[in-house]
Amino acid sequence: MYEVNDTIFIGVPEEDEQENPWLKGPWRPQGREYAVSSDELEVIGEIPEDLDGIYVRNTHNQAANPIGIYHPFDGDGMLHAVRFRDGKAEYRNAFVRTTGFLAEQAAEKSLWPGMLQPELYSRRGWGSMGAMKDNAGTDIKAHAGKLYATMSQGSEPWCLSPTTLETLGPNTNWARLVPQGMASHYKVDNATGDMIFFNYAEKPPYFNYGVVNKKDNLVHYVPIDLPGARWPHDIGMTKRYSIIHDLPYFFDPELLKQGIRKGAFHHDIPSRFGIMPRFGRSEDVKWFEAKPAWIMHLSNCYEDGDWVIQDGCVWPELVKPPVGGTEAHDIYARIKRNVDATATGAHMYRWMFNMVTGEVKEFSIDDEVTEFPVVSNDFQGLPYRYSYNATFLPGEWLLTGIKRYDAISGSTNRINFGERRFGSEPAIARGLNSGDREDDGYGITFVTDMVADRSEAVVFRLDDMEAGPVCRIILPERISVGTHACWVEGDRIDGEGRAK
Repeated sequence: MYEVNDTIFIGVPEEDEQENPWLKGPWRPQGREYAVSSDELEVIGEIPEDLDGIYVRNTHNQAANPIGIYHPFDGDGMLHAVRFRDGKAEYRNAFVRTTGFLAEQAAEKSLWPGMLQPELYSRRGWGSMGAMKDNAGTDIKAHAGKLYATMSQGSEPWCLSPTTLETLGPNTNWARLVPQGMASHYKVDNATGDMIFFNYAEKPPYFNYGVVNKKDNLVHYVPIDLPGARWPHDIGMTKRYSIIHDLPYFFDPELLKQGIRKGAFHHDIPSRFGIMPRFGRSEDVKWFEAKPAWIMHLSNCYEDGDWVIQDGCVWPELVKPPVGGTEAHDIYARIKRNVDATATGAHMYRWMFNMVTGEVKEFSIDDEVTEFPVVSNDFQGLPYRYSYNATFLPGEWLLTGIKRYDAISGSTNRINFGERRFGSEPAIARGLNSGDREDDGYGITFVTDMVADRSEAVVFRLDDMEAGPVCRIILPERISVGTHACWVEGDRIDGEGRAK
């Protein structure tokens, strides 16, 4: 029998009583927290000896029965982690014990609504709308010896132990200095140990930008001028610059003054990208205009002479479910349309910005629908060769495989997870002796197998993806599907050991 660390109150109805499709099937929440040693885990294949670090994935795992319409991005944050070392692996999972999570556990019911019905709130909340629970269920990254779990609209900077997943609370050094919190998709520069981050709000200042150094001190935090409330999802980082997104999807500003959130994609407004020095201020931002688009996730950004290159997945069209006053009879279909990756047309794209002339170039890299692009931590913000992107089941927000793009040769290859096997955002783990070879190492992801009714940690060679997994580690129970993940190298578990 596996050791169960804790069993959490789960008030969500059982699957056969559940109407919401994002609370059953692949998204079924779980309430048990495990700590499982290497000797207890079943392994198919062999765990590589040169794999040293921790793979961590965040998951929206709803605990209490929701208030109103539940969106799949509303769930409580739960982390799943596998520690690899010396050809062995250990598994843990744990809820992120945010203030909202603990309050709802004590009440044994939901106290805050989700993102689609913020008007139902009766208590002060978190995030850019100020009405939701801080679920910390979107992103996960490591910095200065801690894991950071956040939600996309902005969380407290929730810190957790990388080794035990214990929630340590909001960062004690600088959380009080950033009352708007920390949005998802903060970036860490392995060369310096800097972490850049941002937050955004519905009232001025609409956007704040910050830098935390390798010693975990907030060394830079400034407002950035935007024309109004925006919903940025990512931020770019190069060796010297940060790239801010001002995209033409936002709430109607006049209705927002009345507390009505009516979002629209404006085809007649260009995308704007603000490039600033890492420690710059609003007056230092150089703005560039490009075609109207939505961007959820970037792959990587870097500098090439006078040019700043930004690669990521562009959404030519953005369809969002309505926010506020929605009715249940058709809302699930609307949510499904929103999270259907194939309907978004998201695909790999490149933007090029000339810092001297102001010229902008942009073009598609590929036309296949992919999302959640990732690169090796060692190449974040630097010239790179490989991006690893998730592929999707048509009509669903379910990840079916990984497609690799080679920026030098233009070639691609892939790994597919198999029939009704759904994965997560991969992490790129370079081998202990990989040297300069970017693809000398491993890709890692969690796969939920709906046929076998189990979940696995899957490891495959980066330079031989099509050969399939080198090992599959069977988890104690089937876990809910999730997306964002990170790799914490062995020499970064206790701090930014790589930064000199």
